[in-house]
This record gives sequence, structure tokens and C-alpha cells, in this order.
Amino acid sequence: MDYLATIQAPIRQEIDDFSAYFKQQFTSDVELLNCALSYVSESAGKLMRPMLMLLVAKSLGKVTERAFAAASAMELLHSASLLHDDVIDESNMRRGRPSLNIAFNNNIAVLTGDYLFSQALNNAAKTGDIRIIEELANLGKELSSGEVMQVELEQEGTYSEENYFKVIYNKTASLFVCSALCAVYSVGDKDEYAAAFEKFGKCVGICFQIKDDIFDYFNNDIGKPTGSDMREGKITLPAIYVLNNSKNEALLPIKDKLINGINLDEKEIETFIEIAKSEGGVEYANATIDRYRNEAIESLPKDISPELQDALVAYIDYVIKRNK
Repeated sequence: MDYLATIQAPIRQEIDDFSAYFKQQFTSDVELLNCALSYVSESAGKLMRPMLMLLVAKSLGKVTERAFAAASAMELLHSASLLHDDVIDESNMRRGRPSLNIAFNNNIAVLTGDYLFSQALNNAAKTGDIRIIEELANLGKELSSGEVMQVELEQEGTYSEENYFKVIYNKTASLFVCSALCAVYSVGDKDEYAAAFEKFGKCVGICFQIKDDIFDYFNNDIGKPTGSDMREGKITLPAIYVLNNSKNEALLPIKDKLINGINLDEKEIETFIEIAKSEGGVEYANATIDRYRNEAIESLPKDISPELQDALVAYIDYVIKRNK
């Protein structure tokens, strides 16, 4: 099944109009900044979160320029946070090519992120809706809190599913929740749908992050080598599962290092990955994805058009079945 075609069918014109609107956000009168913005724009990806916003808005009524402004604000805020994350993490790659801090330098990456934050604020203001502005403001806080929470847990050597889900909600699911809620508010008089689409966005975001985490256990072409999460001290759901359930003695020195906040060496990372794959960690993560998929589909309002229902189901299935 061509999931993207099903997703895009009811919003094809809206996607084209939004893409043109969004492209205008990556310009500046300063030549060096303009070059940096162009570099970021070229790796913008498939714009999954704006597409979710367009789908939700279309399912409830008409997609307006208010939705475009909200979607741009949300995506610009996300892009800015990624630029800052790459500097903090000393990352070399982003979506299969050198990250901005490598292609230019740390100073330009941080300042470009600051510029995108400002563009996000401008777009939030254009919506003229205090609810949308509040959602975007909360999103900025959640993204930052998620990053700091992850660092704190790594330093403490605290690895539990409860903490994992707190982090991925703030770092990833919050973006999808914000997309869904801003879409509802952009329509103007459909607040009764907010709770349903908020849950849908949360479930989609959780599935998105767990799927990303699973990629770290296999060779892939997303510009992120196998084991890169562990090298950065990020212990994800497959690893947490085996840490809490495996009796394999090879895990004992690994557990001891993690609890004491000590980085694993390459051999230990390889061992950890193999145990997570062979003792059910990846299967457990996939089963968790399936559970959240079912919750997402059950949360969808029953009175939206069949075409939009199909597109939203295809949306979460694309998130789950993508290979990068």
C-alpha cells in the first residue's frame, strides 16, 4: 500500500500551498544566514507534522492560513531545537548529511536556530488565537524539558519505562500533540474534538519515537549508525526491557556501568545491542508500537469523512512501517 499517496490524497492542494508558504520562512537579508537557512530548508524532510495538522484541520472543516501559520511555527520551533541539539550533542550528521554545525560551525548553527525561533514566534502571532499561541509556547518548554530530563536521567543512571515515556513525550510526542490541537483550534468552532485528536497525536508521536529507537539496532540509511543512541548515553525501550527482564550474566557489568553513569565501550555496546535483539527487546518495542497504534485508531472521531479516516489511519501506519 502507498501510504503517502493515501495520506496526501485529500490534502494535495493544501500541501502545495503550505509548502510554498513554509519555504518563505527560510530567507534573510543577511547573506551568510541566508545560506545557512537554505541548508536547513533543503533537509526539511517529508513535513510529517504539518501534514498531520492539515489532515486534522481538513477533517473538521477548511484549512486556512491560520493553520499554515500554526504549522510553520511548530515546524520552525522543531527545526530550531534540532540545530541546538546537534551542537549540544556534538552531532556530525543530520538526515544523512553533515549537520549545520559541521557544514558551517557551532556559532552559525546556534544563531540560525535563534532566527528560526523568532520566525516561529512571528507565525504564532499571525494565528491571532491565544490557544494556539499557548500550545506553541508549551511545546517550546516541553522540548527543552525533555532534553534536560534525558541528561539528568543519564547522569543518575536511572533507566525505567516510566522515565523513558516521560522523555519521549516531551521530546517527540509533544510535537504531534501540538500539531493536532493547533489544527483543531485553527478551524475555530470544533473544540469538542480536541481531546480525541490530542490522544491521536500522542499515540502517533510515541510510535514515531519508538520506531526511531528500533532503527538504532539495525544497519540503516538514516544517517545514524547502529548503536549511536547508546554511544550518546541514550538507553531506549528495547534496552530498558532487557535491563529489567534479562538474566544474562553478560549484562551485569553493563548494568553496573550504566547505574554509575559510566560510558560503555564499543564491545559493551555491541554486546548490549545483541542481547536486546536476541532476548526480546526489539519484539517488545514493536508490540508496544502496535498497542499505541490501536489506541490511536480507536481515538479517531467517527463522524469525519471516510477519506480523512483512511488518510489518518494511513498516517500512523506510515509512521510505523517506514524504513528510515
